[in-house]
Amino acid sequence: MTDEKQAMIEMRGVVKKFSNAAGEFTVLKGVDLTINRGEFVSIVGKSGSGKSTLLNMITGIDHPSGGQVIVGQKNIYDGVSESQRSKWRGENLGIVFQFFQLLPMLTLLENVMLPMDYVNKYDFDERPLRAMELLELVGLEEFANKLPVLVSTGQQQLAAIARAMACDPPLLIADEPTGNLDTRSSDTIIKLFQHFVALGKTIVMVTHDPSLTSRTDRNVIISDGEVIDETISRALPQLRHRHMLEFTKLAQRRVYQPRETILSRDQVVDHFFMIRSGEVEVVLQKPRKEEVVLSRLGADEFFGETELLRGGKSIANVRAAGSPVEALTIPRADFVRVMNESPITMEAVGKIVQQRLEARRVADPRRSWWKR
Repeated sequence: MTDEKQAMIEMRGVVKKFSNAAGEFTVLKGVDLTINRGEFVSIVGKSGSGKSTLLNMITGIDHPSGGQVIVGQKNIYDGVSESQRSKWRGENLGIVFQFFQLLPMLTLLENVMLPMDYVNKYDFDERPLRAMELLELVGLEEFANKLPVLVSTGQQQLAAIARAMACDPPLLIADEPTGNLDTRSSDTIIKLFQHFVALGKTIVMVTHDPSLTSRTDRNVIISDGEVIDETISRALPQLRHRHMLEFTKLAQRRVYQPRETILSRDQVVDHFFMIRSGEVEVVLQKPRKEEVVLSRLGADEFFGETELLRGGKSIANVRAAGSPVEALTIPRADFVRVMNESPITMEAVGKIVQQRLEARRVADPRRSWWKR
């Protein structure tokens, strides 16, 4: 269980429903999500998957239909009025929008000062100094007295980030912050975010850009209003989101104690295993009780695929190493079916099968692993 003292965001069974002329529809379907302090997390998903609604729950802009949203150990909906939530948001959140949302009649310096004025933070004379320091941090000190229209889109976004950090919030929410920027400007933004994370800030960023998700600490995928299990998305990144979500619903959690056997050689394998935590050893038992450890597998790696895809029984022993192992398992029939529906994933897994078979062939050349 996540230590609550370390959690910046906790969403517990969050549901969001909307009603219109066509009837009621559910956008978020019981979302459970924890984001710890100091993490840089990207949230991805197809259009309409619920990403923006998820952000609106975290920022207090919209109300959940059910469940709890706790930010910084504060339940931001239960017993909290709109004005209280607005003040809380100004003091604790920085929000960066895709289209900047700078006030066009104010200079960059004045835009950055606005949040301080709103929540009455810092002495009046200190605010312009604080705003200038932030503009210097993002490289815009020379443009402090210019209107937004007189600087580039990349510079406008940098100014928006400076504004979001005006009150030194512990949490920064960014909704497609690089969506309208070129590659160079996007890189500048991400490096700036990484700098804030190094200072202890927590950043949650919605993005469609896979080059950016690789630079965050975690990548949370939302599909059809539900959060995909991160072990599954990391173990099988080539899967379509709908298949990841299907595996999320099918997966069963199993825990194995240190040195406990998970699979025995010649045992019929009826599940695909993905490691959530801990480490397993793939062991070949040779004559005279001699052991050869063929490989060690850790978090987000998997095993059982060789036997499931090629048929037959386990071709080695698999056991928990020196600490408990938590694994997610998928039944054989479901795993094989989804692999057949996802040729790209089948190809990627197939390459791993070939590598592991070759390793076992080298370790014990007398056995015909290829025909098992």
